[in-house]
Amino acid sequence: MKKLILPALLAMTLAACSSTGPETSGASVEDRSGVATVDASSLSGSGIAALTDPNNILSKRSVFFDFDSFVIKPKARPLIEAHARFLVQNPQMRMLVQGNTDERGSREYNLALGQKRADVVKQALLLLGAQESQIESVSLGEEKPRCDDRTENCYAENRRGDMLYSGEF
Repeated sequence: MKKLILPALLAMTLAACSSTGPETSGASVEDRSGVATVDASSLSGSGIAALTDPNNILSKRSVFFDFDSFVIKPKARPLIEAHARFLVQNPQMRMLVQGNTDERGSREYNLALGQKRADVVKQALLLLGAQESQIESVSLGEEKPRCDDRTENCYAENRRGDMLYSGEF
């Protein structure tokens, strides 16, 4: 029963954050959060190149979290949706989601929190159509910081889930 409740709650959370708007015709658009969204038709064919195109949302690979949280923020939704569409359209691709934390908290706590962050990103991708066999989630805890300063901005950069594709891990 618990296995059914978590996906249902995540689906409701993602659905509750959605808004209706004009249909797009394959062009990238920008929502109010400043994160570009992509029509699925623009990811097919040469979609692999989109992973490294800095103008494409697929080149962005990190979902950021609040302090002591593993709740996906609404502004990360377009990013997760784009990566889920990419995985659906490219079933041969594999992804590793790495959960990261800032340095605050014990090593054990941070490993557990990092795993929860990686798992929630994976679950969101699965709910959007990616296959279980395509995605692995692991925790790095505080072991792979992006920033070593002891400032709130730096801590915020380290609280993330990174999405890496085959060949990047």
